[in-house]
Amino acid sequence: MTASPVVDFEGLAATETSADPFPHLVMRGFVRPERLTSVVADLPPLGARGSFPIESVRLGPNAAQLMDEMKGERMRQIIAGKFGLDLDGAPVMLTLRGRTDARDGKIHCDSIAKRVTILLYLNPASEAWARQDGCLRLLRGPDDLEDYAVEVPPVDGTLLVFPNGPTTWHGHRTYVGKRFTVQMNYMTTDAKARYEMRRHRVSALVKRLLPAA
Repeated sequence: MTASPVVDFEGLAATETSADPFPHLVMRGFVRPERLTSVVADLPPLGARGSFPIESVRLGPNAAQLMDEMKGERMRQIIAGKFGLDLDGAPVMLTLRGRTDARDGKIHCDSIAKRVTILLYLNPASEAWARQDGCLRLLRGPDDLEDYAVEVPPVDGTLLVFPNGPTTWHGHRTYVGKRFTVQMNYMTTDAKARYEMRRHRVSALVKRLLPAA
């Protein structure tokens, strides 16, 4: 018996993009509500800060299905069409974060090796998110976290997608604690992208060998 889909691809295809402050889309309920609880239950306990390649962690079957659907060709084709990109052959880097601390959330643009950034948030709604702590902001510039056009609460299977560029500034107010995020990137094919992917694998190995801070 084939498992029901985790991802709402039809909803993603129907979601409109926005250009303010830079091209992006936000979709609430990318993970189907009836599958969300089982996906979250199948995530690994991540005691350390930082990004873990999904190959370096043990996923339950529902979380593994989510990752497979995200890496698939249907996702690639929808994202490419939404932003007018040619993503054929673009390598995929898929990582999982389980915690943030005071070092996270500073205003930045992503590495130029990452052609597209895709963030999927798997946290339950809480008072912290209602206070805007840890909610990602899409910013109009590099200097002011309060000068934002869009704020994305990291809850309930919400998806954020944006092609990277020199003005794709984003960040969030300080949040210390559990904050589950799936990050997927369509990468360039150059040496910088290969370095980024190798760095994440080595970092994950080190964090598994060292005690959590």
